[in-house]
Amino acid sequence: MKTLNDFNFENKKALIRVDFNVPLNAEFKVTDTNRIEAAKPTIIKVLEDGGSAVLMSHLGRPKGERNPEMSLKHIADKVSEIIGVQVKFVEDCVGEVAENAVNNLKPGEVLLLENLRYYVEETSGDKAFAEQLSKLGDIYVNDAFGTAHRAHASTTIVAQFFDENKCFGQLLAKEIDAIDKVMASGEKPVLAILGGAKVSSKITIIENILDKVDHLIVGGGMTYTFVKAKGGEVGDSICEDDKMELALNIIKQAEAKGVQVHIPVDVIAADDFSNDAQTQVVEVDKIPEGWQGLDAGPKTLAIFKEVITKSKTILWNGPIGVFEMENFAKGTISIGDYIVEATAAGAFSLVGGGDSVAAVKQFGFQDKVSYVSTGGGAMLESLEGKTLPGIAAIIE
Repeated sequence: MKTLNDFNFENKKALIRVDFNVPLNAEFKVTDTNRIEAAKPTIIKVLEDGGSAVLMSHLGRPKGERNPEMSLKHIADKVSEIIGVQVKFVEDCVGEVAENAVNNLKPGEVLLLENLRYYVEETSGDKAFAEQLSKLGDIYVNDAFGTAHRAHASTTIVAQFFDENKCFGQLLAKEIDAIDKVMASGEKPVLAILGGAKVSSKITIIENILDKVDHLIVGGGMTYTFVKAKGGEVGDSICEDDKMELALNIIKQAEAKGVQVHIPVDVIAADDFSNDAQTQVVEVDKIPEGWQGLDAGPKTLAIFKEVITKSKTILWNGPIGVFEMENFAKGTISIGDYIVEATAAGAFSLVGGGDSVAAVKQFGFQDKVSYVSTGGGAMLESLEGKTLPGIAAIIE
């Protein structure tokens, strides 16, 4: 696996695929700088070697149209501020204008190209477009894990034009290492905590990780499909009736592989999907009609705490309750606390997947766990055992 550290960038132009698809407010100001900050170490390494950095990214989904609201010029000042170098901006990503801007780039300078998705050729993985991009650098660096599951021109196809002169950036290398620790080389016992609303969205992940984990905690809305499948009463809780047989099959597979499955035993039930609803603690398989489970109960959290704090490798994907509502956030916050405790005691903890990442940030856990993934879909596909095109393109 070639990484940034295998190259010296002195007098070289690094063409770096970053993921600067960041949220902007009505004034076109960046409201979450995490992705820019995550790319900083790779850019700094190139500059400190005496090279220059050509940054390419998409922003939003302009679908081949030059939508000025999705121009990367809006983020150039913020990128400059975070990197500590005045970033130049060019109003195209291929062609004469872009090539001239790159040719004029001096060592130590950074150039940000215009939105790749102003061209439909980017998302279609067009080879000719990728070849045009390849003219803008001497070494190709992919540091965009968030788009590594897409076979786009800038994430995958462009690598064909760099032979041996291609590598992973520091962020992407960290992502690969973190997933490997959970899926292959992690110290036992290995625990996966899977939450979220639907079993259907996690089936492939569950089936793939059963060979790798010792414990599986099932939480969130998925709970009620498992509970109902086992004959429990779940009231008005979210439930995928057509996935109940699948849930039972997962339990059987886990037993056959020696994996202990932990499902909530009690929940905080509410008489409405509202922060102001009436609540009661009930056994998970005795939820009354008109009531729905919205968070894990105290007995459940005590059981989960014991499992989590004894684990040495922990994957957390998906919240345990409706954490967006304050009255149903305790379960998710508690899981975060237990993972932090385990991490402090030497466990490796990886948090990945949109909602769990959002929860970790919201409740201030991101600096207290081992690694928080920057890629939602890419992370999920990695856990499903798929080889991501953006990663394969560098390795091949």
